[in-house]
Amino acid sequence: MPKFIFITGGVLSSLGKGIAAASIGALLEAGGLKVTIQKLDPYINVDPGTLSPFQHGEVFVSDDGAEADLDLGHYERFTHIRTSQKNNFTTGKIYYNVITKERRGDYLGDTVQVVPHITDEIKQAIKSVSDGNDVVIVEIGGTVGDIESQPFLEAIRQMRYDVGKENVLYVHLTLVPYIKTSGELKTKPTQHSVKELRAIGIQPDILLCRTDRLIPPEAKRKIAIHCNLETDAVINAIDVDTIYEVPLALNAEGIEQLIVSKLNLKGNEIELAPWKDIVRKLKEPKNEVTIAIVGKYVGLKDSYKSLTEALTHGGIANDSRVNFQWVDSEEVEVHGTEKYLSEVDGILVPGGFGYRGIEGKIESIRYAREKKIPFFGICLGMQCAVIEFARNVCGLKANSSEFDLNTQAPVIYLIEKWFDYRKGKVEERTEASHKGGTMRLGAYPCVIEQNTRAASAYRQKEVSERHRHRYEFNNAYKGVLTRMGMRISGASPDSELVEIVEIEDHPWFLGCQFHPEFKSRPTEPHPLFSSFIGAALREKRSLFPYAKSESQELNQG
Repeated sequence: MPKFIFITGGVLSSLGKGIAAASIGALLEAGGLKVTIQKLDPYINVDPGTLSPFQHGEVFVSDDGAEADLDLGHYERFTHIRTSQKNNFTTGKIYYNVITKERRGDYLGDTVQVVPHITDEIKQAIKSVSDGNDVVIVEIGGTVGDIESQPFLEAIRQMRYDVGKENVLYVHLTLVPYIKTSGELKTKPTQHSVKELRAIGIQPDILLCRTDRLIPPEAKRKIAIHCNLETDAVINAIDVDTIYEVPLALNAEGIEQLIVSKLNLKGNEIELAPWKDIVRKLKEPKNEVTIAIVGKYVGLKDSYKSLTEALTHGGIANDSRVNFQWVDSEEVEVHGTEKYLSEVDGILVPGGFGYRGIEGKIESIRYAREKKIPFFGICLGMQCAVIEFARNVCGLKANSSEFDLNTQAPVIYLIEKWFDYRKGKVEERTEASHKGGTMRLGAYPCVIEQNTRAASAYRQKEVSERHRHRYEFNNAYKGVLTRMGMRISGASPDSELVEIVEIEDHPWFLGCQFHPEFKSRPTEPHPLFSSFIGAALREKRSLFPYAKSESQELNQG
């Protein structure tokens, strides 16, 4: 029987439940336990695929094509799990499943209700990820008291009776704010949050108290008394400089020992040397580099969460701090490139949808190509690189049919048929297809061309990378583009789908149709990000030969 750890949040949102869940998973995994983590989201969308990044942050994509909450990215970065469709359920998905069963007649004439039908469906979703795991960590989205969260909280309350109280642990994350005027940490919000949780039948076993300073022993005792807990179950979740320090901070509080004791788990001695090395490289790097991220969702940094983390991982691989310069591509259209890009060491253009800000992205890519600044284009960023090259090197009146259906040279277009290697069948789509779930999603194989930047970075002949897009490179223009100096360095096994393009006469210029950021981890930085940051550092050194730690060996990808 696996053990279940349920993580809830109180007082307010954005306290870091996802990081807490991922860090607990990392600690238990470091002790030799097999762990998986699941996110239950209370919003009614079936998945976040059609949500604006401004509302929900990035959409994380799994190997099996799930469009999921960004917290799944934290789960994968902190542990060795690979998430799937089963690791993220929303209210919409739960109700969709129940209504489908009702229409099919599965309930045999019953009146379908929240209890037991919705709660049973939630419990079934939780148990669906339990096979083969010692511990299942389940994060409940939202905040205790939200009307949308009530069915999920009722379901996890019932789980203690379904699987036995010895197999269930409740962890509650709250805020203990510091009031500057009085010079005090206030415990009342935590007391009220726990009171509300207990009112629906859940007594937390562990409290994670988010603070900007250590909670004194007397305040811990006060929280413990009012929340019906032992003092050692009140854990400091103190602010740290980097999210990768959280496992170390929680370990210092003894949280994994508390969990192992309460759940009667058997684990090995925890080895945290890799995490200590990561934190050292982040806090005391030997090098430094500045990367411009030219996008149209820069107003909300969570829109590019996996991307910024992958860039940070590339910095770890090169023992370098990576500074981000956020550039709104619409501002580039108004003020030009020089104002925003003249001081950076590398330029990255990420993915996105729609025409807004596209010309600013294209001009930024032109600047990187002409000024020989290392450039990395991802998904839409690669497509913009193809358009820029077709226009300014090949002399074509080029565009994507996503932006102009009547363009003379649709170098990027909506492919209507392709072979889905994951499903093993031909997929079809048209302009009239539904927006949700009609993209090329999930992991696809990519064959790497020899003697290319991609080959130097990956050092293997075939890789698997995750996708989330509708439009593709148009093979009708492959000949003219390659004759003028663009090289296709990665493609599907049948060569029909272009996956990676490069420019030969450039220090480092690469665009990929997939999203490599989704597979990067601090312990295993993605090779393309490691190579890109290494190239940016080399170019910086060539301009500033007396830069710090000149002798430091860089990733030569």
